[in-house]
Amino acid sequence: MKTLLVILSAAVCLCAQPSTAPNYTAAGIVNGASFTPGLAPNTIVSLFGTNLSWDTRTLHSSDIAGGILPTSLANVEVYFEGWPAYLYYVSPTQINLLIPSVLLPGTFNFWVARQGVAGPIVQVTLQPEAPAMFQTSDGKAIATHLDGSLVSSAKPAAPGEAITLWANGLGATNPDVVPGGLPPMAQWLSHMETFNIWIGGNPIDQTRILYAGVAPGFAGLYQVNVRLPDSLPPNPELRLAIGSTMSPAGIVLPAQ
Repeated sequence: MKTLLVILSAAVCLCAQPSTAPNYTAAGIVNGASFTPGLAPNTIVSLFGTNLSWDTRTLHSSDIAGGILPTSLANVEVYFEGWPAYLYYVSPTQINLLIPSVLLPGTFNFWVARQGVAGPIVQVTLQPEAPAMFQTSDGKAIATHLDGSLVSSAKPAAPGEAITLWANGLGATNPDVVPGGLPPMAQWLSHMETFNIWIGGNPIDQTRILYAGVAPGFAGLYQVNVRLPDSLPPNPELRLAIGSTMSPAGIVLPAQ
């Protein structure tokens, strides 16, 4: 679970001075797993820019009140229209945030406020789902064996093995998640009939998907438990699909 934690490592004035205001563009608002475009409700997002915060501040357990993530860290807030996002991390050049799960797909005005000084209002579009897998810097899927150890080149997945994939942006669940909340239990995706996993360019038998939904205890994080095919090619490409929407290509599962 340490690997997962690393992953996860008011009034607004709209007349900010450009020289000191938070600075960013819509292109710098990306999916927090793939660092590519693709946003949806209850998705972890990374925002890149300058002057986003005067301090670097990571979420601490003491910041979580009543099982809900904070909407302010180091006097920084992020807004989708009037809805505050939930915050994991703020720094001068990067903010990691969670889009409120109550938002519906559509286009929203987005801005950052730092100590009451607002950055530019930019438009962002939310899709119903924005599937992406957390990955290492060299493009390997972050997955774990049942003992919690990381699937890696040194400890690859095996044919027929049950493993857990860690994902982002998989959309609505049944029951609905509490906005910004730490899920207390498993909550399956509400669209399981359209969800599948593609391994080596082919969809797997859906009966091999043991669970797909939120990761209990981790706001915004999804987990997919899957029993790998008995015939598994070495280091296959791995993608998640919800209907015709698929996670980015090129992510590899260490396997032999």
